[in-house]
Amino acid sequence: MQVLENGLSLREILPAEQQKFSDKDKAWIQQMVFGVLRQLPLLQFWMRQLLEKPLKGKNKVAEFVILLGIYQLAFSRVSTHAAVAETVSACQSLKVQSLKGLVNAVLRNFIRQDLATHTPDNAQIKSGLPNWLYKQVEQHYPEKLGVLVDAMHQQAPIWLRVNQRQITVQDYAKQLSEQQVEFSLSAEHAEAIILPRAGDITQLPGYQQGWFAVQDGAAQMAAALLDAQPNERILDACAAPGGKTCHILERQPNLQECIALDVDQSRLDRIAENLQRLQLNADLLCADAASPDKWWDGRQFDRILLDAPCSATGVIRRHPDIKWLRKAKDIDELVQLQSKIMDAMWPLLKPGGSMLYATCSILPKENHQQISAFLQRHKDASLGATTQHGDPPGRQILPGESQMDGFYYCMLLKSQ
Repeated sequence: MQVLENGLSLREILPAEQQKFSDKDKAWIQQMVFGVLRQLPLLQFWMRQLLEKPLKGKNKVAEFVILLGIYQLAFSRVSTHAAVAETVSACQSLKVQSLKGLVNAVLRNFIRQDLATHTPDNAQIKSGLPNWLYKQVEQHYPEKLGVLVDAMHQQAPIWLRVNQRQITVQDYAKQLSEQQVEFSLSAEHAEAIILPRAGDITQLPGYQQGWFAVQDGAAQMAAALLDAQPNERILDACAAPGGKTCHILERQPNLQECIALDVDQSRLDRIAENLQRLQLNADLLCADAASPDKWWDGRQFDRILLDAPCSATGVIRRHPDIKWLRKAKDIDELVQLQSKIMDAMWPLLKPGGSMLYATCSILPKENHQQISAFLQRHKDASLGATTQHGDPPGRQILPGESQMDGFYYCMLLKSQ
């Protein structure tokens, strides 16, 4: 309800709720909340057939109770009796006890009418995506529509990036084997280990010693593409939570300077925590990448990583609330902000330097169309060899590709 009615992200609100419960219940809470948000259009389609009219005011919470009950009945292994009984009893603690009868009747009608077997003809409802996003995916990826929709609803694996300044991948794999942790190695990422199931990361071997960080395979490509060299000055713009900053430092310990920039101090604090745990050092700067005139000292950088603010449509499988927090109108605002930051960063780059543009979006407006517009504005910019040339420029990774999140990269070179 806080996500859908109040626009809050699960990242803000879910951990605090989970802290009140056992590990087993924490996992169940996440499974249920993620499940409802993944299947929301279908759950609402069923609910509308069972509720005579929408609930309003303080009674609105009962609609969310019903959605949770229907999700359990249709998609979980919870017994029918428990799903109905516990969902109805939740009305008491949520102070809508007068609606117990209504909730009970709706759930029993769902079972009696066998609505779980009634799927709508509407492809958008079946997709689990909001209408605006479904249309975008359908327009830009018509041949991959079904595969993409499925990938956006799969539970994502946990990717670890082994900190090779502390331990080798082979030695860390041995540690996991000894603790009987199920994993696989990545064929494409030398520093990666993939865990098929989620769990308490802090209980894995070497967490406190900084032997690994959690970072999706697509995000792990950034440091390799940037390819920082000894004695260079590097800027990681929009750096939080710091995974890419840390990876740059792990790969290249002999930098002259690495500045991690973010506009949000609390997010900068997370970078500091990650650096400390991984035993790495960078200069942290709380400032706005779009306004370098307020903080830049005039010394240009050899390389800039710009992981731009974006729609995050490539990481919906990890964060299903994104589907409902993002609105169609947000995209144009994000495109303008990305463009503003890119233009602001370009003068900070040395002639002959390189800027790696990245987003965790699958929308062309934020990605290759953004790059094409930038190349039109900046005649001293050209495409780097690390991303495919031609039309469209850059590399678009789609959700599920080699088990990775959706991501986009494009290397821009500044002429000498």
